[in-house]
Amino acid sequence: MDLNSKKKRIVSIRKLVLYTWPFFISILVFLCTRLSIRHAGFIEHYYSKGIYPFIAKLFSSFSKLIPFSLWDVFWVLVILLIITGLIFSILKKIKFGWYILRTAQLLAILYSLFYILWGYNYFRPKIEKRIGWENSKDDELIFRSILDTLIVKTNCSYLSISSSDYSKIDSLVEESYRKNSSELGINYPNGTRRPKTMVFSNLFLKSGVSGYFGPFFNEIHVNHYLLPIDYPFVLGHEKAHQFGITSEAEANLVAFVICIKSEDQRLKYSGYQSLLLYFLKDASQMKGYKDYVNRLDKRVIGDLRFRQKYYEGMQNKTLSKIQTAANNSYLKVNHIEKGVMNYNQVVSLVISWYNNSNNY
Repeated sequence: MDLNSKKKRIVSIRKLVLYTWPFFISILVFLCTRLSIRHAGFIEHYYSKGIYPFIAKLFSSFSKLIPFSLWDVFWVLVILLIITGLIFSILKKIKFGWYILRTAQLLAILYSLFYILWGYNYFRPKIEKRIGWENSKDDELIFRSILDTLIVKTNCSYLSISSSDYSKIDSLVEESYRKNSSELGINYPNGTRRPKTMVFSNLFLKSGVSGYFGPFFNEIHVNHYLLPIDYPFVLGHEKAHQFGITSEAEANLVAFVICIKSEDQRLKYSGYQSLLLYFLKDASQMKGYKDYVNRLDKRVIGDLRFRQKYYEGMQNKTLSKIQTAANNSYLKVNHIEKGVMNYNQVVSLVISWYNNSNNY
């Protein structure tokens, strides 16, 4: 083989590697996700408690310096890039095959980054096992007892919350995480958390989205149009995701505990009324449901009615169905078997928490 042939072969190999490396990495990441399902303890020890806290600290220390959402801007740029490439390929400014290859490479890279930067937390053990709780069976008497407690606590903690309180609420939520992290099996401080407003808050609220966590930049997002009554609980929920808690039910449980364990009445009220909604939903078909509702303070009922009317007025049914379907598929793909129903599984977790911590 002459020198020119060797050079051409080397160039060909380099091109092949350049074109295929994103796919090899994504395949490797995918295979690791399949293995992770069977080795939750390994993931917990080496990723959730080892690698991820370092990632969270590194990326959150950078993203906190930026006042706007890097996650939102990033996805706008990605979508614009894909659309622009499609237009150029239609206009034959670039080859269609080249466009398809580059788009596939980009998606493969994004898929890999998602799991490397946060997604492997989906495969850690459930919170009951992480904390060491004894299994609690669903029991109607226990359910009713806790519902009674939630009604009393919600009535007692009633307080008007204003958006002007948000900065103080953030500090209080953070302080509660610091104090209660060991009880919840949370690796504190796990970097820093700066709540950011969604760039497209109005659109997301129409879809029923009150907040989300952006894993690429380790960012917490809360909807600008969220009612103040929901802000402490939603903030606690999204911060739970930043701590590596992927299950929506577990994030709801953590938000509840963080809110009611605070000495601040705003957090308590938000926590109790948020969980009360989940319990009332499960109790709606039970005998005596109306009696439970009638025992609520009139001011609490006023808040809940206003809340329902407000969100229903903002919601777009078509967008909401699309978002729910997409979120349902996303959760199921990531080992959350119940999909969007996972949110309401917080009821069982709260029952377990009460039974294992004697917090009646």
